[in-house]
Amino acid sequence: MALVSYAARLAALAAADPDRPAVTDEHRTVTRRELDTLAEATGRAFLAGGVAAGDTVTIALPNSVEFVVATVACWKIGAVPQPVSSRLPAAELDAIIELAAPKLVLRPGWEAPDAGHDSERLPDAVSKPWKAMTSGGSTGRPKLILANAPGLTDPDLPASFLIPADGCMVMPGPLYHNAPFVWAVTALLAGNHVVLGGRFDAATTLRLMADYRADVVYLVPTMMLRIWRLPEEERLAHDLSNLKAVWHLAAPCPPWLKQCWIDWLGPERIWELYAGTEAQAATIISGAEWLAHQGSVGRTVSGEIRIVGPDGDDLPAGEVGEVYMRPPDPDKPTYRYVGATARTLGDGWESLGDMGWLDADGYLYLTDRRTDMVLVGGSNVYPAEVEAALDEHPAVRSCAVIGLPDEDLGSRLHAVVQVEGEVTAEQLRAHVAERLASNKVPRTYEFVDDPVRDDAGKVRRSALRDAREA
Repeated sequence: MALVSYAARLAALAAADPDRPAVTDEHRTVTRRELDTLAEATGRAFLAGGVAAGDTVTIALPNSVEFVVATVACWKIGAVPQPVSSRLPAAELDAIIELAAPKLVLRPGWEAPDAGHDSERLPDAVSKPWKAMTSGGSTGRPKLILANAPGLTDPDLPASFLIPADGCMVMPGPLYHNAPFVWAVTALLAGNHVVLGGRFDAATTLRLMADYRADVVYLVPTMMLRIWRLPEEERLAHDLSNLKAVWHLAAPCPPWLKQCWIDWLGPERIWELYAGTEAQAATIISGAEWLAHQGSVGRTVSGEIRIVGPDGDDLPAGEVGEVYMRPPDPDKPTYRYVGATARTLGDGWESLGDMGWLDADGYLYLTDRRTDMVLVGGSNVYPAEVEAALDEHPAVRSCAVIGLPDEDLGSRLHAVVQVEGEVTAEQLRAHVAERLASNKVPRTYEFVDDPVRDDAGKVRRSALRDAREA
């Protein structure tokens, strides 16, 4: 195993085929050589500005060539890229900056310096860690998740996630989230042309997949729903014959929606992964496996998973409990928190707060987040199940279900819904009642104009609850 730095790997790719496209955004395409020279110049500028190996650089940029250039420039000098949303309110960004203590903050509007004509290359460097991701979690308090792995790769090994060498990946997900960042980096290191979408648009994403003959695309269920809801003639008009894998993750996918995609593109192309940014363990399931284990997120492919009851004991197959995970080597943690403490059982077992169960074959099924579960009249209700039922309604574009105080039931289900066209609360209530038990039907409905979930398919239910209980 011959490991090389991320910077050295990308430089070697540029030398091997300098004119091959490396990154495309809404405005331009840069080749491998252009990406390398821009990153070299940017790395020099970072050094001149006082950034040194091991320092953190906060990258508050939208999906763009500049985002990728800044990331590669960090690796060129051994610095640590720390992506955040370019649309964060000032107070949230300030809280993250205070926590991360970066040496440099790149804000929207930043441009890479001119590549110049310096023929002397930067000395090789390795970033330790190779990334520092930001999470607000369910509480909204920021935390950093630092990968314990350095920025090293083996160019002789095949890439993960079915990404072919020298292929093309379409990435509509925001790079400040961990999974889109990891998928895009993996594709770059495999010599792929990474095509970035701007603000997600279903029709544009489908067109990019066809125009660039994408091998792999990353989606979240919200994106899948919006693409599926395109007029059938538009959805079927695009040639996706080159597509090898559609990866979806980051949020629960309603089974009916996943079935639609399997029927459309074939089970061999639909893949799902479940893991946290912390990467203690991971599961993967193919479309073919899913047809035999509908609703599952797969079997463990890295680390270990167990289901634990409220008393700390392991639960048998079929019983819902808290999902605990442990890395392959418990003595070698996969990450380090800054600003948070892990929920642990000891001996390397940790929970990210998800609830779920295992079947007799070891396939994992998720129900919801532990903190999002709502107790309605003494019965546990998982909002994700209710949201999946709401999403089936053709007028619903996005939704979130939360629990609000109720004198009679303790909590009542409240649905926050973004719709397209005319639909009433009574129609939505009847729609859900046809699919779920009566205690799972939201009592109240609130219609909003803006998407309930962000571009990564995430929703912070605690913020929704706090705003409505105030």
